[in-house]
Amino acid sequence: MIDRSSYKKYVKIGILFCASFLLGHAVGMARDYFTQDEAVTASADGNWGLSFQEEGQPPVANASFEELAKYNAYYAEDTEDKVLYLTFDCGYENGNTPAILDALKKHNAPATFFVVGNFLSTSPDLVKRMVAEGHTVGNHTYHHPDMSKISTKEAFAKELSDIEELYQQTTGQQMTKYYRPPQGKYSSANLEMAKELGYKTFFWSLAYVDWYQDKQPTKEEAFKKLLGRIHPGAVVLLHNTSSTNAAILDELLTKWEEMGYTFKSLDELAAAQ
Repeated sequence: MIDRSSYKKYVKIGILFCASFLLGHAVGMARDYFTQDEAVTASADGNWGLSFQEEGQPPVANASFEELAKYNAYYAEDTEDKVLYLTFDCGYENGNTPAILDALKKHNAPATFFVVGNFLSTSPDLVKRMVAEGHTVGNHTYHHPDMSKISTKEAFAKELSDIEELYQQTTGQQMTKYYRPPQGKYSSANLEMAKELGYKTFFWSLAYVDWYQDKQPTKEEAFKKLLGRIHPGAVVLLHNTSSTNAAILDELLTKWEEMGYTFKSLDELAAAQ
């Protein structure tokens, strides 16, 4: 028979073993879910998250095609066809957008530019050029806040309507109701609000760290991510502020074409879904 002191000892050992196993399992799952440069929390309410598990295949996202479809929201096309959708987030202009537009024009590649109030105010001629060359201008909110923290529909709507009004003043046209949550921060309530306002929400299935002005990726680093992770139906997110993107876009589009990809507009993605 085991005495009381020995029994307590074995119980403690058992508890420690179970705790270690569960902790290790949790860490392993987290390591499997995210790559080193995508340390974001995946949840239904929070940050948009992706897990790249197999080269050339769509990543696993923290919301499925079916879940997002309830809100007229998308992050990629569920297809085996080699198509991709180019999108650019435009926070401000620092001289790189003209080269990006030149490359898109050369390849006859449609894109969607998600703009904020600052970009519309300071770069109206570039916005007019986007429209004239057949691109779509989408809504990235007026102030670029964390929209998941906005709880009222009135405040949410104002961030979008202020951009709509400025866009109409600038171009004389109604803004296409395509919305991208700033920083990928969202909630299911936000997605429902956007839907009720007539918007389609677009996340992404391929992006890389291209927004730090004092730490721009090299050409080699950019190609490693953007070529290795491209996949059928990808929605690609790039930032117009990136000097690397401006320098490589012509060659990047050429390489994607050589891989068999064609470029489509978000209009076709929304229609396909």
